[in-house]
Amino acid sequence: MPPRLKTRLDYDDLVHAPDDGKQYEILDGDLFVTPAPSPFHQRVSKRLQRQMEQYFEERRLGEVFDAPIDVILATHDVVEPDLVVVADSRQISRRGIEGPPAIVVEILSPSTSDRDRGLKAKRYEATRVPHYWIVDIDAQRIDCYHLLVDQYALATSATGNQQLQHPDWPDLRIDLAALWS
Repeated sequence: MPPRLKTRLDYDDLVHAPDDGKQYEILDGDLFVTPAPSPFHQRVSKRLQRQMEQYFEERRLGEVFDAPIDVILATHDVVEPDLVVVADSRQISRRGIEGPPAIVVEILSPSTSDRDRGLKAKRYEATRVPHYWIVDIDAQRIDCYHLLVDQYALATSATGNQQLQHPDWPDLRIDLAALWS
């Protein structure tokens, strides 16, 4: 009997991706490749990471990681979000983050916007990621979703130079003006 062709990829397939500066992710068994992010994207990511670290790490509520890092949500879902907050240190392994982290942050890029808002949001829901944040640099907006039963609901959002306040972390304040300047 001839060997069966693999139709859905998993983490073992991802480890053989080339080291070419591109981002490789597996969503529901399908491979997606995106170019490296722009300097503007990276600037916002870095500034948001600093604010999140100040809140989550100083209070020992979790550890903040930035891309590239493999987040192995399930056998056929391996992603590289821009930022991740891990509340349970047992999820941190030599491979990456194992299982759904507390927060996943995606910063929209022209090449990923539709996927981040569509397929990735659905995969994050399906794999039970409790909090999903979308950062839209062009609109200067952050939308924070939280999982209610089995789908995301908007928990809060902020635009422009507002301060983002999240109902699940009452003391958390994200200064949006500092992200865009």
